[in-house]
Amino acid sequence: MAKTKEISRRIKSVSSTKKITKAMEMVAAAKMRKAVEAVLKTRTYANLSWETVLHLAKMAESHNEIGHQLLTKRDQVKRVALILISSNRGLCGGFNAAIINKAKESLKKYNVETDIILVGKKGMVMAQQKYHIAADFPKSDLVLSASETNPIARLAISDYLSGKYDKVMLAYTDFISGVNQVPRIKQLLPVDVSADDQYLGVVGKSEAVGTSREYIEEKSKEHLQSGEFTYEYAFEPSPKEVLDRIVPRLIEVQLYQALLESNASEHSARMTAMHQATESASHMVSELTLFYNKARQSSITAEIAEISAGANALA
Repeated sequence: MAKTKEISRRIKSVSSTKKITKAMEMVAAAKMRKAVEAVLKTRTYANLSWETVLHLAKMAESHNEIGHQLLTKRDQVKRVALILISSNRGLCGGFNAAIINKAKESLKKYNVETDIILVGKKGMVMAQQKYHIAADFPKSDLVLSASETNPIARLAISDYLSGKYDKVMLAYTDFISGVNQVPRIKQLLPVDVSADDQYLGVVGKSEAVGTSREYIEEKSKEHLQSGEFTYEYAFEPSPKEVLDRIVPRLIEVQLYQALLESNASEHSARMTAMHQATESASHMVSELTLFYNKARQSSITAEIAEISAGANALA
């Protein structure tokens, strides 16, 4: 009897946990829909704005104009800043572990003195592992405006221009689909004109999320270039002054898009994790119910046997 009571308590406990995980799955699904919608609205703009600045930088080079200081590579890289975007809460599977491990692999690979700029509370594990934290910025579950990333961009740009950092990197999770999120390290400063991995959100070949690498290249050829820069634009007042205005804005846009990608990835990972937890709880309840029925049947059989034995003894 005691065994059946214990199994019954476990069934109630697991059932209560199942209700919680199911509710969290539904909340994560609602947040994911909003986050993915925000990603798709801005992704094409972010990628084409990147193409525009790269085009302007190449034109400035072709006219032998003085390169913009945010585009100029430094001879020696002595100190690096890494902006790490993580989540504020757990229960999202391996989301945080994946981006943190990716960041640590990058730090070990280049072996340069690095300051970590955190966006999200879960990145604080880097401080526990003796990495130097230079700044810690709050992170919203749903980013409503690009202005939320302006303080991060201003800090990165000012420290880079002052010479405190020779390179600024960005660690975030790229949203490919609901079941596929890719941790990435992207060079933010100086803007690398020759980088192969230029675009946010188009690491994979999936068309389900709206923008593909081929689409960006097609649009850039259509609107930015024809052949090998066979036509030019008239700049007012000059390409350099245009870059002075556009490049800082580009950094803000890239940070904003990376934050949107990371948020969509986080909510997708949490929805998947909670869905798996709900299914595991259902499976466990089924197994416990089977054990409960077996134990109860065994108890009833034992009682019938005892009654039969007592009746036989009296007879």
